[in-house]
Amino acid sequence: MIVKAPIVEAVIAAALFAEARTSYTSVVSNAATPPASAPVAVRDVPAATADRDVRALGGLLPFVRPYRARIAAAALFLVLAAVSTLIFPVALKSLIDQGFIAADPGVRVMALREHFFALFAVGVALGVFSAARFYMVSWLGERVTADLRNAVYAHVVRQSPEFFETTQTGEVLSRLTTDTTLVQTVVGSSLSMGLRNTVMGIGAMAMLIVTNPVVMTQVLAILVLVVLPSLYFGRRVRGLSRASQDRIADSSAIAAEVLNAVPVVQSYLQEGREADRFSASTERAFGTAVRRTQMRSFLVAFIISATFGALLWGLYQGTQAVVRGDISAGHLGQTVVYVIILVSSVAVLSEVYGDLLRAAGATERLMELLQLQSPIVSPASPRPLATPAGGASVQLDDVTFRYPSRPQHPTLSHFNLAVAPGETVALVGPSGAGKSTVLQLILRFYDVESGAVRVDGERVDRVALEALRSRIGIVPQDSIIFSTDAMENIRYGRPDASDDEVVAAAKGAFAHDFIVALPEGYRTFLGERGVRLSGGQRQRISIARAMLKNAPLLLLDEATSALDAEGERMVQAALESAMRGRTTIVIAHRLSTVQRADRIVVLEAGEIVGTGTHAELVAAGGLYARLAALQFDR
Repeated sequence: MIVKAPIVEAVIAAALFAEARTSYTSVVSNAATPPASAPVAVRDVPAATADRDVRALGGLLPFVRPYRARIAAAALFLVLAAVSTLIFPVALKSLIDQGFIAADPGVRVMALREHFFALFAVGVALGVFSAARFYMVSWLGERVTADLRNAVYAHVVRQSPEFFETTQTGEVLSRLTTDTTLVQTVVGSSLSMGLRNTVMGIGAMAMLIVTNPVVMTQVLAILVLVVLPSLYFGRRVRGLSRASQDRIADSSAIAAEVLNAVPVVQSYLQEGREADRFSASTERAFGTAVRRTQMRSFLVAFIISATFGALLWGLYQGTQAVVRGDISAGHLGQTVVYVIILVSSVAVLSEVYGDLLRAAGATERLMELLQLQSPIVSPASPRPLATPAGGASVQLDDVTFRYPSRPQHPTLSHFNLAVAPGETVALVGPSGAGKSTVLQLILRFYDVESGAVRVDGERVDRVALEALRSRIGIVPQDSIIFSTDAMENIRYGRPDASDDEVVAAAKGAFAHDFIVALPEGYRTFLGERGVRLSGGQRQRISIARAMLKNAPLLLLDEATSALDAEGERMVQAALESAMRGRTTIVIAHRLSTVQRADRIVVLEAGEIVGTGTHAELVAAGGLYARLAALQFDR
């Protein structure tokens, strides 16, 4: 009987230990592997996250609180699974001590059968409760992560352009992907594992204190020897994991940069050089990964060896006690299994704590984004805008403005401009003169330093942003095409527009003919950033979008810059049609597109240096005459 007990106990203990290590390994793998969707920004996770306070996870409470019922259910199943695990050694003790008491073989077989059925019932309960716990916490992890990601994204898209002047897009993507993945790992796995092992560890400790206080004292001493080195090497592993992620990010950044510039790379015959550069980066990532793997391997070997050392020590002490008659063989099996549960729980908890620290750093980064307040918001009591007839009026009165990223140099200085309803005004001048800035101030992407910007007589900072921007249509210099079909790209200007209205706008922008020539017509997917279209075609899609919006104020920022001579004539005719009945402000470097404007305003260094028609400005000489001479006298 003394021999049978350790054999049965060893099988159960090995299964419990393997389950604990497997669960932890899945947690670490999920947390340490950077998602493919945002590899270039993994480095944005602060290097000092290991020193973060886990109290930072409290920022997740608003996202967790709505699911209190599911949290309660998950906690219930977690406790039931832990209790089932703690009951297992008691059932095992009964099997060993009582299953072999009967002298009659038939009675003994029946007794063993009953005890094995009891063990099976405990195993089934453990399986059911564990599965229910896994589903609940996984659902919570996915739900909370989705809510958090949606909240961060919705908050970021409402930030003013000032935010994107100082914040890299890659960092925002990192927080939306890498950081939220870390949070998902904690909410959906690590936290549950931590709570489960806490309950099991406390339960195992309590049972050891009650059933075998001598062994409990020895186990506590061994735990100190296991936990302290594990914490030290765990920090080293986490540091190397971050370094490995940074090296992978380097490789991904190189790949992203080169793949977006393949025509340039090939035209300069730099394929080999770029391949070598990528290879060198991946070799650095490999070297860092090897060091991380070596440290993790040492850590795993140490924990397993120390745990089995504790097991064997307890087993040795127990067998001696059985020989002396101090305890039964079943008591020995129960004690050793509780030792394994306790040691395994402590080992897993020491590693889960590291994941909590990393997630705390990620949570802080996400909370930083959510706490940002855009300087451009609608006023508490917005003034209504009058419905314009025949176009909107625009006034810039003594405006001085500096970009937040360039505070030393004013982009506009004491700038004055008035545009009457229905008037077409062209802004011309060299690059950096402030032309595009005027449009951004009208849209209230920024607030002025001094002076005032008015639309229809109301200061733009005193009206609701939605009301202001709903009456402005814009065709930007860089045509933005979304990864969808042509129909939806044009409908972006007015989401409730019918298909017929979309087609009418496309015809007005001279885009209908090339759209119907596409493989699936208006339902043709245009590719990322509209890669399936030419530059002129993308511009006409953008113009059609603005025409569909049918706003009383139209802003055209180099609307024909990407067109050839024939396309320019077509779009110019479409634009002239679109300008009728509305106010239009046009920015153009190609002066041929603004000769018919009601008024041309010449800007230089943030100031107006000339105003008039094309003929008047040419006759007056100055900057416009020089620009016209460069473009027309060839």
